[in-house]
Amino acid sequence: MVHPLILPMALLAKSSMVSQTSRCAWMRSSSSYTALSASSKQLSFPVMDPSSGKEIECDSSDAIFQNKRVALYFSAGWCPMCTRAFEPSLETFRQACEESDKPVEFLYVSSDKDANTATERATALNMKMVPFGESCAKLKKDYEIWAGSEAMQFGFGRRSGVPAIVVLDKTGQELAFLPAEAQGPKALASWPMDDETGIWGA
Repeated sequence: MVHPLILPMALLAKSSMVSQTSRCAWMRSSSSYTALSASSKQLSFPVMDPSSGKEIECDSSDAIFQNKRVALYFSAGWCPMCTRAFEPSLETFRQACEESDKPVEFLYVSSDKDANTATERATALNMKMVPFGESCAKLKKDYEIWAGSEAMQFGFGRRSGVPAIVVLDKTGQELAFLPAEAQGPKALASWPMDDETGIWGA
C-alpha cells in the first residue's frame, strides 16, 4: 500500500509535467468554460472569507491570489467520497504545493444543505468560498457540476458530481478539469502546475 503522504507528492511531481465589483455573465463555448469579467484581474463571481462572513473586494483579490494557482472546489460535507476518500489527499497535496513554492488557492463551491454548514465546511477546510445560494448555483449550472441530490434543481445532464475541481487560468477561463468523483486523488495529477497561464499575477 502506498503511504498516504507519498501519493500526493507523487501526484504533484506528475502534474508538474502536464503541461469595485462587476458581476459579468459566464459563458460556455464548445471547447471551454469561461468566466468573463470587466478586467482580467477580477473574478466575475463573489468570494467570501468564511471566518468573517464578508465578501472580498476585487481590488483585494489581486494580493490574495498573487503568484498562486486558483481552483474551484465543488464538494459537500455529507459526501463521504469528498470527506473520507479525497480530502485527506487534497490537504496533503496543498501542503506539498506550498512546500514546493507552488501555492494553490481553493474556492469552496458548496453542495451542503444550508449556508451555515457551508460556511463551517469552508472554515474547516481553510478555504475561501463562493457564497452559498445563488452564486454557487450559477457556477454549478455553468460548469455542469453538482451533487446527485441536487438533480431535482439542476437536472441530470451534468459533467460531474462531487467532488470535482476546476482549475482557473489567470483570466478566469477553465484551464483544467479534475474529475475527482471518478478518479479520486489521482485526478490531482491532471493539474498543469507549470503552465504559466495558471499562475495568477505572473
